[in-house]
Amino acid sequence: MRDKYILTAQSVTEGHPDKLCDTIADSVLDACLSSDPAARVACEVMATAGKILVAGEIAARELPDIPAIVCRTVREAGYGGSGYEVEVITHDQSGDTAGDQCIVYGCACSETPELLPLPVVLAHRLTMLLTNARKTGTIRGLGPDGKAQVSVEYRGGKPCRIAAVAVSCQHDADKDLDELRREILRRVIVPALRTLYPDPDTEVFINPFVSGGFEADVGLTGRKLMADTYGGLALHGGGALSGKDGSKVDRSGAYMARYIAKNIVAAGLAEECTVSLAYATGRAKPVAVDIDTHQTGKYPEAVLEQAVRAVFDLTPAGMIAALGLDRPIFARFCNYGHFTHQDAPWEQTDRSAALAEVCRR
Repeated sequence: MRDKYILTAQSVTEGHPDKLCDTIADSVLDACLSSDPAARVACEVMATAGKILVAGEIAARELPDIPAIVCRTVREAGYGGSGYEVEVITHDQSGDTAGDQCIVYGCACSETPELLPLPVVLAHRLTMLLTNARKTGTIRGLGPDGKAQVSVEYRGGKPCRIAAVAVSCQHDADKDLDELRREILRRVIVPALRTLYPDPDTEVFINPFVSGGFEADVGLTGRKLMADTYGGLALHGGGALSGKDGSKVDRSGAYMARYIAKNIVAAGLAEECTVSLAYATGRAKPVAVDIDTHQTGKYPEAVLEQAVRAVFDLTPAGMIAALGLDRPIFARFCNYGHFTHQDAPWEQTDRSAALAEVCRR
């Protein structure tokens, strides 16, 4: 193990153009599931100045009013919501492509109460507080678009200090920038980094900008995979999450892999765990299940793998049932990381006792 190193993670606000496209896609999915729990949805969104395109495959008993969903979601994110041309191009989903092949990874570690690496937790905390400051008016003149980045220095495998923090925030053109920087430092950075407070040598970057959202950048679903998952600090299979129903194993499998890894760590079976699941088209069960405890496991990894297979149903139907993925819950969890919401079904540790019991046999 390296004695000293720096790990960095990034997060974006719900008004970031890519994340707003994710939210629109998941809102369309939720609307489909509200009327048809068996709906099959693969929804993609692209947006630029004045135009939002929703495309994909939808098989549901009732097609929702997608333009209305788009306008409502954009408005709730902090933009006008009505000044866009909305184009919808959808068709029925082919049964030949459902449940495609993929590799997914789930990770957990004992570093934080969330069982996530500290840089990931801090980055999302910064963007959540930035959005909260805008919504509550604590900082006046903030716009919806923004992002944050945190670099944490580790020594002996443990986080010891904040090396750097960067916050980029949209603001009104007439906002006083010196005042804004003071407010961001006091209202966002200081409370967000209470777990590991910046020291005199911490580099702090506050980057204001006026033009944001779709007017400044093209938004696209699935372009914030690292912010959605583990901040680039863990493996990723490459499959996007938002806009896909639970039959798509690159979403349900990613959630299940995180659920398994978190339960292993919560059970005290390892301090760090990476779970990988591999699926092939036409086969419900995974073709491979791998558990890596990074030399922190209480039992051999082969024992943990057998325990996982015994405790969890890893078929798409089993994952949908275990995690309630046929319910309209997705837009609620698609911002600020899919694995930071403690009330999400895949964030529960209710299988930890069962895993420990199987391992003891």
